Amino acid sequence: MADYKKPDYWQQRARNEGYPARSVYKLKEIDEKFSLFKPAGKAGRILDIGAAPGSWSLYVLRKFAAGSKCFLAAADLCPLSREFDNKLFDSERFFFVQGDVTSADIRDAIFSKGPYNVIISDAAPGTTGSRMADSARSLELAETVVGYAESVLAPGGNLALKIFQGSGIDALLKHMKTLFEKARSFKPQACRGESVETYFIGLGKLAPKINI
Repeated sequence: MADYKKPDYWQQRARNEGYPARSVYKLKEIDEKFSLFKPAGKAGRILDIGAAPGSWSLYVLRKFAAGSKCFLAAADLCPLSREFDNKLFDSERFFFVQGDVTSADIRDAIFSKGPYNVIISDAAPGTTGSRMADSARSLELAETVVGYAESVLAPGGNLALKIFQGSGIDALLKHMKTLFEKARSFKPQACRGESVETYFIGLGKLAPKINI
């Protein structure tokens, strides 16, 4: 069994470069491969679902730091780490709400800052040790994120979300292919080799069809 408590290359690199978690390199690779944030331009709006401890939010805020009016909203059940943010989380361009993204009040708070040009989510359920149960909970969470994309992601926008491999995920990807010009799965190099996690990428949200 792998020792996740022992720092590996990605964890050590993250801390050296001022990020609380190795997950930042998963987002970086997705961004570089798919031009994930292109729809946000220099004045767009981005939503980070499942943001804690904050690596993905820090990546976005640093990417759009100089001369940008890009706005980032983020949500998580847990607070963000302030170890490396250097007051970036105090910026007027950043909004964080702590709570359950399935609850009406958190949803309303997030919707009030939209619509968004890009939605990112590294959210994962608390694991139980049962692969089947954990996969089912991850799928439910991913479906929630896709629901956000359907409601508050602007046409032309992009989506990237984490999901555990397991039953039902093919159907979700198939559904995403009806919402985006392109949708596919992708596993970044920074994922642990033994991990069941992968990422679904949706590029170019389609405008809703108008029935006449």
